[in-house]
Amino acid sequence: TDGSALITGILLAFNVPSNLPWWIIIIGSLAAVGIGKLSFGGLGNNIFNPALVGRVFMLISFPVQMTSWPVNHRSGIDAVTAATPLSVIKEGVLNGSSISEISKNLPSMADMLFGNIGGSLGEISAILLIIGGLYMLWKKVITWHIPTSILLTVAIISTLFWLINPDAYINPVYHILSGGLMLGAIFMATDMVTSPMTPKGQIIFGIGIGVITISIRMFGAYPEGISFAILIMNAFTPLINTYVKPKRFGGK
Repeated sequence: TDGSALITGILLAFNVPSNLPWWIIIIGSLAAVGIGKLSFGGLGNNIFNPALVGRVFMLISFPVQMTSWPVNHRSGIDAVTAATPLSVIKEGVLNGSSISEISKNLPSMADMLFGNIGGSLGEISAILLIIGGLYMLWKKVITWHIPTSILLTVAIISTLFWLINPDAYINPVYHILSGGLMLGAIFMATDMVTSPMTPKGQIIFGIGIGVITISIRMFGAYPEGISFAILIMNAFTPLINTYVKPKRFGGK
């Protein structure tokens, strides 16, 4: 009755392909609410973001269905499936292709900004995610600390690697606009229950997510790493809260 399960359901829908069989999303929803939240004692007690628990559960259990996205056509959704931009980059790099060669098969920045690409519902339009984030900032639902620290960390690290070897690493703008980075940074990492309480702690939390995300993207087996990064840092939230505390009134 508090609406939290509805929010979990919406976020979970944003994390799956539109052609995912209905019975898989039901299993994922049960895992999200049952394992991710109720097993810890319900709302306010869960350590991990419930929607991400459901997503990772489905990704591990149904990897083929969770990584098959329909091709996006202006006339509608076709039955043909295609790889996401991050998957194209990862596969190309593993096959020894240069970034300049891989870029020929990638969508333009404008397509990524406005959503004319394949991917999960919450991955395909960066501009809409930014508008949603600005609205939540305006309403004071979230603060700037976590999204900004995540995006800046990813941007800084990816820029350094890109400057060192632009033929082996994609430019930082592509990292920011592609995949679930925007969705994770704005809507999932900012979950009040599973993120640190203090601004300083939130910045540390965001930097950790950014480092893990870009490490998985560049050197890991998966093309995307934001889900795993948020869950890993969720586990460190109690530790961050313990050591990064505001001074007590009157204390030294």
